[in-house]
Amino acid sequence: MPTSTQIQLIARPTGWPTHDDFRTVVVDLPDLAPNQARVANEFLSVDPYMRGRMNDVKSYIPAFQLGETMTGGAVGRIVESTSPAHPVGAVVVHDLGWRDVAQGDAGAFRVVDEIPGVPNSVFLGILGMTGLTAYVGLKYIAHLKPGDAVFVSGAAGAVGTAAGQIARLEGASRVLGSAGSPDKVALLTDRYGYDAAVDYKQAPIREQLTNIAGDGIDVYFDNVGGDHLEAALDVMRPGGRAALCGAIAGYNSTDVTPGPDNMVTIISRGLTLQGFTLGNYAHHFPEFAAKMGPWLASGEVVHDETVVDGIDNAVEAFFQLMRGGNVGKMLVRI
Repeated sequence: MPTSTQIQLIARPTGWPTHDDFRTVVVDLPDLAPNQARVANEFLSVDPYMRGRMNDVKSYIPAFQLGETMTGGAVGRIVESTSPAHPVGAVVVHDLGWRDVAQGDAGAFRVVDEIPGVPNSVFLGILGMTGLTAYVGLKYIAHLKPGDAVFVSGAAGAVGTAAGQIARLEGASRVLGSAGSPDKVALLTDRYGYDAAVDYKQAPIREQLTNIAGDGIDVYFDNVGGDHLEAALDVMRPGGRAALCGAIAGYNSTDVTPGPDNMVTIISRGLTLQGFTLGNYAHHFPEFAAKMGPWLASGEVVHDETVVDGIDNAVEAFFQLMRGGNVGKMLVRI
């Protein structure tokens, strides 16, 4: 009988998660029912939003259930199928991550065309949810216009590296970023096309951003929240727009995080701050893909991945992500 190795949440973390909050199980897989598929996963995605799903609170996406296998983005290859639309050998993208073999109704698996010379992991990153998040946040939340000056926090992560490059290609006059080490700062300017970047661990971000922002910014893409949001509010020009994508600075906090101390600037400068989750904007994917495909093919957009090998190391990969130990997309290779 075929089996699947899977990762389950068994306790809700308080503060930073630990290995004791998870367990690994081996599940026997039944024979396929009509119109089902079995997929050997090749890559699993671990993402910051998953930390929120470990809490039993009302949110835009259901919480992980204790004692059940977690879910998340994955890409793999069909190894058995009872669906004519899902032939054996086809590559599929789906949400049955945190396991090495996925099985279920064929409708849960979206067939994609392999790109010669490009690993299938790209469908979880720059050509998937990551890239689309950056595109939607800039174009449809922050309403980026040619000539805008842009600041991206958490700029060396998966969404941040995409956002900086998309902003430049969509006509931004300057693109600024923050990251958590000198090496990452160098990557932002040398590889991802950022005009200037700062290491937020070296000095208060409010001081550093003021030093590089010149006469201000028009668009803020927020992956961090906290002091980065305060810093951005300080330097936003009248009519500025912020796309609030994430607040990783507070995901593992057990204390109440105070709000920005400079919110009056939202009023005095007529700023717009809008949060978003990607599920409400997935219909923009064809437009995004039509641009990102050629950008990748031409080399105008580059992408990096941090890859951890083995389903047994998936939890550690998540921990590494939450500690900022990744450049670009964090993945688990099966």
